[in-house]
Amino acid sequence: MRAGTRLGIDVGKVRVGVARSDPHGMIATPVQTVQRAGRSVAKVLALAAEHDAVEFVVGLPIALSGRDTASTADARKFAQQLADNSELPVRLVDERMTTMSAQSALRASGRTTKNSRSVIDQVAAVIILQHALDFERSAARPPGELVEPTLGS
Repeated sequence: MRAGTRLGIDVGKVRVGVARSDPHGMIATPVQTVQRAGRSVAKVLALAAEHDAVEFVVGLPIALSGRDTASTADARKFAQQLADNSELPVRLVDERMTTMSAQSALRASGRTTKNSRSVIDQVAAVIILQHALDFERSAARPPGELVEPTLGS
């Protein structure tokens, strides 16, 4: 298992959920929900610096059929912006069902969707990151696909 704190990112149209791992890559915890308006990439980059992150793990929302969706393109674009504006590696990982899992977990804890909107994004980011950490631990290799910075960035 590679050492270092990773940030998990759940990209939504309105909000971006952010989670972090411990430095040993064992457990993911929620950090913050960032509004998409304006400088969301800059805010996520600032969180990476604040938490001494070594990598970004961005959820890639793929349809259950395995096809791309409009949200897939949006997440890829956000991940590319992170890669182009940071020296940290950015990895895209399959996030099918994470938002539904997050909503289910919050309902089970007695919270409604209405009073949990900003928290749902953080919980989804925790689920994305925890799956990536668990995969790396069991497969002995980094999860997902690496996003290469665009030349000239």
